[in-house]
Amino acid sequence: MDNSVSEKRSRSNEIDMLNGPLFKKILLFALPMAASSLLQELFNSVDVAVVGHFVGSNALAAVGSNAPVIGLLINLFVGISMGACAIISNHIGQKDEKSIHNAINTVALVAVLSGFFLLILGVSVARPILSWMGTPPDVLDDAVMYLRIYFLGMPFIMVFNFGAAILRSMGDTRRPLYILVMAGIVNTLLNLLFVIGFGMGVAGVAIATGVANMVSASLIIRLLRKEKEPYRLHFDKMKINWTELNRMLRIGVPAGLQGMIFSISNVVVQSSINTYGADAIAGSSAALNFEYYCYFIIQGFNGAAISFIAQNYGAGKMDRVRRIFWTCMASSVAFCAAFNWLFAWQDEFFLSFFSNVPEVQHYGSIRMHLVLALQFLASSYEIAGSSMRGMGKSLTPALLTVFGTCMLRMVWVYAVCPVWRGYDILMLVYPVSWILTGTLVLTAYWMTIRKQGKLTRV
Repeated sequence: MDNSVSEKRSRSNEIDMLNGPLFKKILLFALPMAASSLLQELFNSVDVAVVGHFVGSNALAAVGSNAPVIGLLINLFVGISMGACAIISNHIGQKDEKSIHNAINTVALVAVLSGFFLLILGVSVARPILSWMGTPPDVLDDAVMYLRIYFLGMPFIMVFNFGAAILRSMGDTRRPLYILVMAGIVNTLLNLLFVIGFGMGVAGVAIATGVANMVSASLIIRLLRKEKEPYRLHFDKMKINWTELNRMLRIGVPAGLQGMIFSISNVVVQSSINTYGADAIAGSSAALNFEYYCYFIIQGFNGAAISFIAQNYGAGKMDRVRRIFWTCMASSVAFCAAFNWLFAWQDEFFLSFFSNVPEVQHYGSIRMHLVLALQFLASSYEIAGSSMRGMGKSLTPALLTVFGTCMLRMVWVYAVCPVWRGYDILMLVYPVSWILTGTLVLTAYWMTIRKQGKLTRV
């Protein structure tokens, strides 16, 4: 009886990606996924807000400056989870239950192994990498402590991310969202308890985030253990299927390496921000939260593009593939721009959630007007790249993004900023890199889709 109820609930959360109208289904997939990513980021935002108001600007800088480092260390495995989602979606389109089963068992073991690898790596390199970034001495010790405690919870983060990728390949983005709502409540309550009640400062917010990640991992494991076949997780069958792992890595590793190099470029930008002092670090960190919120809208439509295109590409429905691209692109630009402009318009109000210090708000406002207001431009290369990954083409968008975004940002920091110095000049690197990268990746997408069209006609 319990299994029957569980299977009915599971089916009600799935989306038929292969048949019927697309727009509503893409929204039903993308918006819960965006909200899920937003709630994960809120773990960090609540950390930043609590220490900013109840500890001070240096503590805010210590927590906020870790975002590029965390991205640098985990992005390879985030990319592999994207590859897992694409491969499982492709198998669903082909109705290949044996391959679905093998892929899920492989994903489960990869999640556990990658989590423990990142735990060891993060704890080991925390101080060297933050020192290399030029983190100010009055911020460094708290930043190192936060990063080390954060990475102790990395196995739970990886288990949730890979588990969510399995559900999303089926079209289920709602249940990961429900899990993160519960974990977010836990994180907020523990933040307030540890920081205000126990006076634990930066360590308190890091521990609260770790406990919240443990909750989210436990809940998604429970869901997968009750899922219908062939999606059910069996602990005794967790093993590497090398064929499936190879398929995931072919898509996921280029995307992950792109994310890592992307993060390296952001670390370089962050090191340049650090030269302007703790107030600039704090202001940039506060504004960055709103960039993440808006980026998760793009990320939601990225996920939709990968899953919908992978299933339809696997089923040979190229007309739907083209329609999916246009629907995801238009939706991403429209939704992202709306929130970009809202936050930039009311910058002082939104920054006050993180700090009321005038110098901090000054730097945050500059970033919101020069970067956040134009962030919707990033949809161009993100959606085009995800559409190519859904068709199994991951290397090309990765290389073009590395060149158009990452390399340009490094050149900008080391060649442009020393000549035209200023925090505002530094911030302009973001919209310039988005325009260049979008042009490159969109061109590659058009070439790919034309080639696939010719092959289909043959």
